Amino acid sequence: MQGSVRYNLMFAAVVCVVCAVMVSGAAVSLRDRQAANRLLEKQKNVLMAAGLAVADERLSSEDVATRFEPVRQVVIDLRTGDEVADVDAAAFDERAAAADPNTSEVAPTNSSGLSRLAHHALVYEVQDDSGALESVILPVRGLGLWSTLYGFVALDADLVTVVGLTFYEHGETPGLGGEVDNPNWKALWKGRKAFDGDEVRIQVVRGRAGTAAEDPYRVDGLAGATITSRGVTNLLRFWLGEHGFDKYLERRAARRPLARSPQRLSDGGRG
Repeated sequence: MQGSVRYNLMFAAVVCVVCAVMVSGAAVSLRDRQAANRLLEKQKNVLMAAGLAVADERLSSEDVATRFEPVRQVVIDLRTGDEVADVDAAAFDERAAAADPNTSEVAPTNSSGLSRLAHHALVYEVQDDSGALESVILPVRGLGLWSTLYGFVALDADLVTVVGLTFYEHGETPGLGGEVDNPNWKALWKGRKAFDGDEVRIQVVRGRAGTAAEDPYRVDGLAGATITSRGVTNLLRFWLGEHGFDKYLERRAARRPLARSPQRLSDGGRG
């Protein structure tokens, strides 16, 4: 009896060790592939936000690379809006930077649940064949109901008009807050206006909004998902505001003096 117990324990221990080694080996061997897939998914969402791809397309990695050719990746300093030349855009990890006290700071009081802000951020600029700006794609994040939503908002060359909005990671309730992934809802964002002069005006409302032409600063709410809808408003207003990409947009607009209102270009920001 005692020998049988000892045998069972030894057998179980050996099985556990073997399984642990196999799982660990698989995790290590697949790490590079998983990282590549995450990058590919992020790039697809950048393309969708910019209107260079649609949600139901089956794009290979080669297709994504080809469509990504006119996209310039730029690391900027959120504190100044300037481009940072000594940071590799391809290797930059904003989540890691935000978690590191050496490369981040405590976030100001905000409604998006952000506790720390990285000093730097990775933005995407779509250029035409002559190098002229066609759109900018900005990373955004903030709390919904159950999770942090990570996504991108794209602005036209005027730096006011929304080209698209997409989320690539969240844990919101399917059929409710998870409708941020619904192509029909995302299509409502095209042509809306993020700014009214010097003020961030874009918002998700309860119920229905008008068309982009009639009601340019508002987008339909998500049915049964008031908190997620409010979270989208909060995160967009934060990242387009003075603690987000405001200074970058000001500097980008200064290189395109017709892109923003004279008031925005003359007063240097929102205070």
